[in-house]
This record gives sequence, C-alpha cells and structure tokens, in this order.
Amino acid sequence: MIKKYFGTDGIRGKVNQEKINGEMFFKFGLAAGTYFNNQKKTKQIAIIAKDTRLSGYTLEPALVSGLTSAGMHVFTFGPLPSNGLAMLTKKMKANMGIMITASHNSFEDNGLKLFGPDGLKLSDKIEKKIEKLIDSKVLKNLSNPKLLGRVKRLEYGSEKYIEILKTNFPKQFNLRGLKIAIDCANGAAYKVGPQLLRSLGAEVYEIGTSPNGFNINNKCGSTFPNKIKYYTKKTKSHIGISLDGDADRIIICDEKGKIIDGDKIIATIAERWKRKKILKGGVVGTLMSNYGLQKYFAENKIKFIRSKVGDRYVKDLMQKSKFNLGGEQSGHIILGNFATTGDGLLVALEILFSMRKGKKASEIFRNFTPTPQILENIKVKDKSVIHSSKCKNAIKKANIILKGQGRILVRKSGTEPVIRIMCETENKDILSNCINIVKKSIK
Repeated sequence: MIKKYFGTDGIRGKVNQEKINGEMFFKFGLAAGTYFNNQKKTKQIAIIAKDTRLSGYTLEPALVSGLTSAGMHVFTFGPLPSNGLAMLTKKMKANMGIMITASHNSFEDNGLKLFGPDGLKLSDKIEKKIEKLIDSKVLKNLSNPKLLGRVKRLEYGSEKYIEILKTNFPKQFNLRGLKIAIDCANGAAYKVGPQLLRSLGAEVYEIGTSPNGFNINNKCGSTFPNKIKYYTKKTKSHIGISLDGDADRIIICDEKGKIIDGDKIIATIAERWKRKKILKGGVVGTLMSNYGLQKYFAENKIKFIRSKVGDRYVKDLMQKSKFNLGGEQSGHIILGNFATTGDGLLVALEILFSMRKGKKASEIFRNFTPTPQILENIKVKDKSVIHSSKCKNAIKKANIILKGQGRILVRKSGTEPVIRIMCETENKDILSNCINIVKKSIK
C-alpha cells in the first residue's frame, strides 16, 4: 500500500496547499493522538518542537488542537533540533514527539517528523495506520470534553538537550583554544548551536543565527557550503560547522577551506571507532554514497552495506544488521551509540573530540579520494516521468556507455517535486554525457 501523506522523511510540502495547512495539521494531530491513545488507557503525552519558519506559528496551534482534541497532553518547546526533540521524547517518556520542519527546504515549505517513545522515527506500518485515521470522520475521534488534553510551554529544551549531548563525552572534554565557525542556517539550532560550543570553552564565530521566518536555508547552511567555507577562512577558524534547517545534517569545512561532505565524515568516524574498538558490525551508507567510500572501507576491512536513500532507512538497516554507524553523503549521520536519528551537533562534537590533542581538521579528514561524481536535481511536475520508456531507455544507454566502470542512479525525491540523477565514474569524459542523456529524457 502506497502512503498518501507520508514521504521518506515524514510529511512535507508547500505551506497552505494540499497537505500543509491548518485544517490538515488539525487532522494529523487528531489522527496521531487517536492512534497513540488507542495503545493504552492512561493519558498520553506528546511533545512538540519546530524550526524557525513563519508558518510554524500557524501550523503548531492547529496541531496542538488536534492532539488535545484526541485527549493527549501536549508540551511545546519552540525551536529545537530534530534529534534534540527525539532525545527529549525518550528522556521524558513521552508517547510521541513531533517536529514541525521541512528540514533543508526553503521557508515556503513545512512539514512534520514523527518520533515514537523510543526516539525512533515512526515505522511505515504505524504511518499507514495514522493515515487511515486522518481520512476517517473527525467526530469519530474527538474525545469526551472531560478528557481533553492540556497544553504547557516548556522553556528548558535547549539546556536539557545540551546536557544530554555532553553526557556522551568525558567530563573533562572541552574546546578551549579552538576557534570554531558555525552556520546554523537561520534554523532550529540558531541558539543551541553556539550555546553548546561556548559552554565547552570554544571561541565561536556564528552566522545563520538571525532567523526572521523567511531566511531559513537561504544561501546558508549545509546546502550552501560556500558560506561556511568563506567564513571559516575569514575568521581563521580551526574548523567550520554548517547545519541545515532542523540541524539533522552537517557539512564541515577544514582550516584550509576544504569542504568535507557526509561520506568523508563517516569515513573519519568509522576509522577512529574501529581503532578504538567502538565500531560494531560495520557502516550503513545509501545508494548515493560515493564509490570511493565503499573502496576505502573494503581496503580497511570495514563492512559496508547500502540502504535506500533516507536516514530512516539507514537506521532501519543499522538495527537489522546490528551496526552502530550509518549515514548519507548529504550529512545525515547517525551515531547509533548515542542517537536514534541524524544530529549535526552530536557529530560535530565527535569530530571535535578527535581534534582535542591538537590535530588539524585537514589531517583527520585525509582518508579517501572520492570517485568523480555529479548529482543533478531536475524539477518536474510529475515524478512518474521516471517510469516512462523514454527515461528507462536513456538509463540503459548511459549504462552501456559506463561499461561497468561506474554507476548511474535515477530516483524520485521523497520530499520535493524533483528527480535526482547521480552518476559516478573515474572516466570524467563520460560523466557529464551520461547525466545529460538521462536529463534530456526527463525534461
């Protein structure tokens, strides 16, 4: 059964259109509240956080209304990274955590990410059950007036999240003597990111920390790494950290101004964890992970397997394979010993911990040479064009040109009206040619 509302990472879309509006968020809240209320007879609790989009002020009250109408008590935190919410959901023993965000998308979009009591994103099975309740009659799920939920705003979310992050490292760990540039994408980590680094003694230079409701991810953050590259060099920082709108992604810049993507970060952590005997099983990547990363792991005798694109699928395969490290080239990285989903700030601390003995960022990321790769995103009105005979024939033609010396991947985005084309091969001459053949068939 194909899901009607949920994509690869929750629900996402344009604000005040089909899925993302006050009426639908009331229905989402009512349906999710009804589902969790049906699991136990006792009163249930939901906690809510969000990023900095203006639309959050419209959508959050509607969501709260739906949840309380189903009889759930609700606690709201305001802006907080997605994994901060996941961690607090588990710590507070809440039944559900809901993050109002469209992650790395621009301000026109918004959406929901739902976490269960274990801090994990909800399974496809539970999402389908909630979808069924969304489309059922509203009156059927409304609670008795005596059983309505209550709402309370909590102001300590950032402090609790920082506290949890710090417990994953030795008490004596500090960042004194380090100059760190951080770009918070004018998003959910705009307060907590600099606050965390300063609390550990770092000298912090911050950008992307002045949200106005419209500038989230706007020419800043992990999807616009040139910003942190420029700022790291300008401030002569030892390292640059760039997050996305809900801070579940991280891209790094070393002191020389070189951009370090998710694959390089994962390789660095995996190598250190193996050396320290922390790595369990191996590493989960995705279909988009660079072939150079796969070769690097093979050379270093680290098991590597690929999942579908999306950090929830990475996490599912990590659990199934009993691995404790996984992630994506985009910077979604899951440190399974400490977190249930991607967390840019947690990954940043892990890397900074590696630098505590005076190592330079450029030294710790000197691991593998990526296979030349091109990734193009093609905006489309109908993503089903990927199944057309024209597109299929173009992919076949590209594979014939590659002659088994590379790979091409064409897939639908789970969160945007976009077809993503990725090609990688050591033969740079045919790289663009293969991309263009497929691109023409889509356009």
